[in-house]
This record gives sequence, C-alpha cells and structure tokens, in this order.
Amino acid sequence: MNFNKTLDGIKTYEAGKPIELVVREYGVDPKDIIKLASNENPYGTSPKVSQAVKDISDKMFLYPDDSMHALKEGLAKKFNVHKDEVIIGAGSDQVIEFAVHAKLHSSAKVLMNSITFAMYEIYARHAGAQIIRTTSRYHDLEEFYQMYLEHKPEMIFICTPNNPTGDAIDTQKLKEFLRRIDTDTLVVVDGAYMEYAAFKDPLKAVSAEELIREFSNVLYLGTFSKAYGLGGMRTGYGIANKDIIKAFYKLRPPFNITTLSLEAATVALKDEAFVQECIGKNFEQMKAYETFSKEMGIEIIDSFTNFVTLCLNDDQSSTEISLSLLKKGMIVRDLKGYALNAIRVTVGTPAENKRFFELFKEVVK
Repeated sequence: MNFNKTLDGIKTYEAGKPIELVVREYGVDPKDIIKLASNENPYGTSPKVSQAVKDISDKMFLYPDDSMHALKEGLAKKFNVHKDEVIIGAGSDQVIEFAVHAKLHSSAKVLMNSITFAMYEIYARHAGAQIIRTTSRYHDLEEFYQMYLEHKPEMIFICTPNNPTGDAIDTQKLKEFLRRIDTDTLVVVDGAYMEYAAFKDPLKAVSAEELIREFSNVLYLGTFSKAYGLGGMRTGYGIANKDIIKAFYKLRPPFNITTLSLEAATVALKDEAFVQECIGKNFEQMKAYETFSKEMGIEIIDSFTNFVTLCLNDDQSSTEISLSLLKKGMIVRDLKGYALNAIRVTVGTPAENKRFFELFKEVVK
C-alpha cells in the first residue's frame, strides 16, 4: 500500500519504556521496577484531584463539557489572560499539532534548536516542512537570529526549559530575541517545565501574559503532565492572542480530552500548595545528583526541570548503561537518539534516587 510520501523521512517517536514492558521482556518483579524516564511527578498528583476524579467516575459515559469552561476560566485566572486566549489539548503535543497544521505548508521552513523535543520535527514533517536546526547544544539566541535572517522560517520553536537537556533561557534575552522577529513568523515558546524554572530562578520565569501582550505572533505552551502529576490524563494548553486561538479551533476535534482529564486538571489548578511542595522536594533531591555526578566524574547539565541530564565519559556508552539499568528494573532515558552520549534521569523520591545511584555504580563497574 502506498502512503503519503511525507512519512518517508519521519522517525517514530520513542516514548519512555513502560513498566509493563520491562516485566514482560526482562522478568523483573514489578515491585522492583523504578521508572525515571518520562519526567513524571514522583509524588503523584494532589489528593484533592484523586478524590475529585473518584467522585465523577460514574459520569464516564457522558461526553465532557466541550466548552471546557471551568478549566479555561481557571487557566485564564492563573495567567491573567482571557479565556478566549486559551486552547486545551490532549497534552501540549496536540496544541503543537494545531500550530503546525495552521501555519505550515510543503514549502515552509521551521527553525529549532539542535537538541530539543523530538515532536517539533515530527509534526513539522507531517506538513512537509523543511527543518532548520542550530548547531549549538543550548539555545543560542544570536545563532537563532542569524539563521532566522538566512532562512526566513515560517515557524520557530523555543523550548525553555529545554527537553532533554534541562537548561533554560533568561527571560529578558528571550524578549529581546522576539522583538527582532517578524510578526508573521509564529514563535512557539514551550514552557512544559516552566513551573520548575520559575521556582529555581525568577530570571528564567516566562510570563505567558507578558508574551502574548507584547508579541502577537507568540504561542505559549503549558502542560499538566509534569509539575501537576497528571501525565496519564494527557492535558495541555496553549495561550496566544485570540486570532491564533480562533485559527486553532478550526483544527480541534470535538471532545478532545476526557471527562476525567477535564475534572482532574481543573481541580489540580486549585491546589497550588501541593505543586509547590513537590517542586521544592525536586530541587532538594537534585542536590544529590549534583553530588553524585562529581563523585563519578560525570558532567551534569544545570537543570531547571524535574530531570537531570548526565553526560557520560568517552569510555562509557549511554545505550549500554541504559540497557544494563533496564535489566535491573531501573528505567532511564538514553539520549543517543539526540546525538548525545548521555542519559536523562527523572529526579525521583529519595529512595528512588538512592537506588539509581547504587545501580549506576554497579553497571559502570
């Protein structure tokens, strides 16, 4: 069977391995498996969310409120924007997909960092667009600007903090960059880990309200999958001016998130104390990884997220180490696919992190 030719150059996205797969393939007891590969919140979600979902579980046969009024009102209040400047997606990935199909075409160009979230390229290739990448490991905005001048892309992706490296951009530098970009170029600022960056360093905190007020061509992305502990509920959002959101709604399918997801996200927004407590624990535990990396003589990228990227030495293989850890029930992310001899590790609970340190030392030996 023949398929759309644009699929020929697209690599399938590889998500973090699920616990069930490790049980099946390696025979590891489920209770001995620790998953630190997908940057989920190791402390789960707010107890208030769990209770709210249980309370409406008898309504699963009903379609959700397609206006998503309560959730959009909650986000509008949180970010001090209008609800018509908000769109909800099945994860922020779906909002990226809306943006790509609203803006790109087969002769379009898309600019992104050399190492960044893989779905930017995958979705852009769906539209047949040409991918332009910088050469720097981190977001060098001056290099971005020079490549912008050279290629005149229709779309630019800025991921801050960046996945999978964890570094973040100073907000003022980001704004200076945006002021140099033509208003017909859609710039996507992905803030999936912004709650963590804002906690660690206010200079890295990006305000969605400030962005969309000053820049009519900016789309800000957020998610409930990380700090809010709702990865399994697949709920994300985009914030932009009303014209952009109106265009995206022409692409949004009806009922694109579930009744339970809608309720969970709405309630999660109201328990900010839980989120801040989890983020505080995250950065306390990150200190243990910084100490560990020094002990092992391994480079660790300064992270503004809930994960760390450990850059291995030349005599170490990220693929071999990841596989050896996997066989022992420790799931981490091999970054070989990003041309990095590194592993990405979600900062877990104290017990999970201690176990990672023990197993890493074993497999390195």
